Amino acid sequence: MTGGHREHDSQKTTDAPPLMPPKAPRATGTRLPGLRSRIRHAVEGSPPTWGMRLQAVSDGVEEARARAVIDLTMRIAEALLTTGSSAADVTATALQLVRAYGLRSVHVDVTYTSITVSHHRGATDDPVTIMRVVSSRTSDFDRLGRIQDLVAELAVDPVPVEEARRRFTAIMQRPHPYRRAVVTAANAVLAGFVAALLNGTLLEICITVVTATVIDRSLLWVFQRRLAAFFGQIVGGAIPTAVAVALMYARAHHVPGFAEVSPSIVVTAAIVVLLAGLQLVGAAQDAIDGYYVTATGRAFEVLLLTLGVVVGILVVLGAGARWGAPGYIAPSTAFTPSVAVQIMLAALVSAAFGISTYAGPRTVLVSMASGAIGWATYVVATFASLSVVPASALGAFSVGLVAQALGRICRVPALAITTAGIVTLLPGGMVYRGLYDYAGIGADSGLGTLATAASIGLALAAGVSLGTYVGRPVGEAGRSRAQTAALGRALSSRSRAE
Repeated sequence: MTGGHREHDSQKTTDAPPLMPPKAPRATGTRLPGLRSRIRHAVEGSPPTWGMRLQAVSDGVEEARARAVIDLTMRIAEALLTTGSSAADVTATALQLVRAYGLRSVHVDVTYTSITVSHHRGATDDPVTIMRVVSSRTSDFDRLGRIQDLVAELAVDPVPVEEARRRFTAIMQRPHPYRRAVVTAANAVLAGFVAALLNGTLLEICITVVTATVIDRSLLWVFQRRLAAFFGQIVGGAIPTAVAVALMYARAHHVPGFAEVSPSIVVTAAIVVLLAGLQLVGAAQDAIDGYYVTATGRAFEVLLLTLGVVVGILVVLGAGARWGAPGYIAPSTAFTPSVAVQIMLAALVSAAFGISTYAGPRTVLVSMASGAIGWATYVVATFASLSVVPASALGAFSVGLVAQALGRICRVPALAITTAGIVTLLPGGMVYRGLYDYAGIGADSGLGTLATAASIGLALAAGVSLGTYVGRPVGEAGRSRAQTAALGRALSSRSRAE
């Protein structure tokens, strides 16, 4: 019984109908995921554009060679920042150099007082990080141009690091193209051309030249004594003001030959010389490129050195008023009547400034062209009934625009061209007039004039920076990878809105 029952059960199991295949999901079940994906694809945005590197990178460069390349890069970057290059240009140069020697995962951070380069060598090796402190500032456009040419040569033909360092050392040890006496003469001639542009007489031009010579030698004396630049600016602002007070006494006492001498022309030309070397363009350029720490440092230095000139002028004006100096200043300062002569003098002012900053002959010639273009644009803007602030901005914009093209064509530093091109547009006379009114007439009148002078300074910085930005190569075809990476801060700030 038992066996038969089992057999029956077995037979029953065998004869059972086969299992039914699983039912296919409903059509709505297949359409729903596809519909969701299409909706998500239509709503989702693109991936972030800030370019964060998440993958580990190892370029295979051994540590000793990487350190040698980074050390060379740091020295070149320091020399560029010292001579006034913008933070973006310094970063682009450093990235261009390390990539020429095979280093890929390199990060460069530039501030006003230091440069840091870090080489990421993968997930298992320690990074190579070096920082270098920048402690001095100078204007040496000839050396700047030679360093830029060296970097361009190394980018095409990366010679051994030892040879590259030897070339760089030779550039840094190279003597200046002009003696210090030539620089003094250039500053004196610059002031004389400014006085001539202000329609000064021959006597006024001669007094201005002598005053500028004394100022330059006094600043050199302060520098040799290792005093802060702020005190040098105080001395520089006090000397022409003392000359102006002396001229006021001469006018009041009817000294022969000084009855028609304008003290304001002498002081205006001297202030232009004192303000010409300040890094106004670099501060605005760093701010636009997104290097805000460096821009703040440069802007504060410009403000501090300008305040030094202000302190020197106010001290002498206050002392003159206390000692009974007659209160006289020319009611207005007009330019020489001929527009052609104005443009020629503006070009000569830019050329003299180029010589005073050790620019080479080719850079001096190009600076003459930029100065003439900037002043011609300013004159056209004033003929169109624009006020002095927008007219100055347009003149500076034209300088920044043509400087990029002329710099690439003539292979000269664009910084030298832009700095020299806006010298004649600096508000030296307005600064002196505002301070004179503040010390003699009243605070309200003086502060209003000083506010206008500050507006002109900001307009010059904004105009030349906008012109430089527009004049840069547009698109990746005209821009190297190093330049793109250096401008990444400004580009990333714009990408947040995309």
